[in-house]
Amino acid sequence: MILSDILVSTEWLEQHLNDDGLRVYDTTVILRSNPSEQGYSPESGMAGWEKSHIPGAGFLELINDLSDQTNAVPFMMPKPQEFADLVALQGINQDSFVVLYSVGSPMWATRLWWMLRSVGFDNVAVLDGGWDKWVAEDRPKTNIFNPYPAGTIFTNPRPELWVNKADMLVADQKAGWVTINALSPAVYTGEKNQYGRPGHLPGSHNVYYGSVLSPDTGEFLSVPELKSLFKESGAFDAERVITYCGGGISATVDCLALVKCGQKNIAVYDGSMSEWAQDTDLELKLGNTP
Repeated sequence: MILSDILVSTEWLEQHLNDDGLRVYDTTVILRSNPSEQGYSPESGMAGWEKSHIPGAGFLELINDLSDQTNAVPFMMPKPQEFADLVALQGINQDSFVVLYSVGSPMWATRLWWMLRSVGFDNVAVLDGGWDKWVAEDRPKTNIFNPYPAGTIFTNPRPELWVNKADMLVADQKAGWVTINALSPAVYTGEKNQYGRPGHLPGSHNVYYGSVLSPDTGEFLSVPELKSLFKESGAFDAERVITYCGGGISATVDCLALVKCGQKNIAVYDGSMSEWAQDTDLELKLGNTP
């Protein structure tokens, strides 16, 4: 099956749970705030998945298995072939259609969605509303898992879906480029110092990733509502949009919203504030303007 959208509903997924070729994965990571209130301590959501998950769903572990362990910055994208081989071992095959979900925020599912797209695997969608909506609707759950057989993915890497620190140093000088910070307004303005130094990258606009979701269902807002949120940033007139956050995770929620609205030329600054704030030579701006 070729997925027709980058989001699937809980109703659609329940109807297709027994389809050949379907691969469903829980991608949850739990973020524990550090006592210092700077940064987070990530914890795998595997224990929760073992207790209860969508029937047939496997688990993809982002913290260690699917992040570049040679990089001091957490959660960085591995080399494309390495990543493809790792997810193939978990059952994704070239002809699979994949649905990703997470507990709470969809950002872990959107992160894996972006990573898969960046190696050329497009037949992947995020469960709209995620695990929380699935549970609220009393849909089927289980604690049984029969591992998917290992698959094979033929990579077609898209390096343009990522940018690094060097790219960000010149981003605000690039005509037609728009940079979007997906963090909360308090972190964006510098009121809350979450990453060692407060503020945001100069020139970047703030579209909080939580604002693109319904507070009632956790689903993504409608396209007209999303377009309204991003309008002030100029994202839909931009030649290229770059999103960033704390570690390249919640930025992908904005990516999905932008793609849903028709903006295709998007990149994620993978190092995000976790990398930028560590370099005291790099400017951070305080306040609520770019």
